[in-house]
Amino acid sequence: MAINYPFGLPLKHNFAEFVHYNGLFLPHETERILNLWDDNEKIKATLSGADTYDDELRKSDVMFIDNTPENEWIYNRLAGLAIKCNNERYWFDLLGFHNNLQLASYTEGDFFDWHLDFGAGEISDRKLSISMQLSDPDEYEGGDLQFMFNQKIVSAPREKGTIIVFPSFMMHRVTPITKGIRKSIVGWVAGPPYR
Repeated sequence: MAINYPFGLPLKHNFAEFVHYNGLFLPHETERILNLWDDNEKIKATLSGADTYDDELRKSDVMFIDNTPENEWIYNRLAGLAIKCNNERYWFDLLGFHNNLQLASYTEGDFFDWHLDFGAGEISDRKLSISMQLSDPDEYEGGDLQFMFNQKIVSAPREKGTIIVFPSFMMHRVTPITKGIRKSIVGWVAGPPYR
């Protein structure tokens, strides 16, 4: 499994704004995950802590991957990667996934504007965010996962199977889709309050 850092080796001890990994899932495993998508189970994405749909900030469809014996291999592999990344980069206190993994689908006009995955209330225990690219980059246009660091915008890699891990307090967005469909897995690893 290759580990890639957006700006070379980080200057602040081991901290990196985000880290991307390739090769955690074989191509047929990525397809198996992608095939979990079920149009009959999709819902409009809401904002964390809200029961309302806000298409000014986020427009996409989601469904959830239940943590069942059939899906345990996905959870275990992503949890192992989160622990590895955390031990190499962040040293946060982690307890496990915040809730079920989320499959997201962005079609033409869909987006998720600048936001943090960490905040008050029910999302206050999120420590690490994970995003796995399920679509080939030539299947869609737009839909870039981007991060903002000191007023500089950096796009994450788009290769199918790439997994991005980042602290949940990092500002990020998904730019509007202008053509095609982008699918991904999103998950959050939780921990006790920062101290």
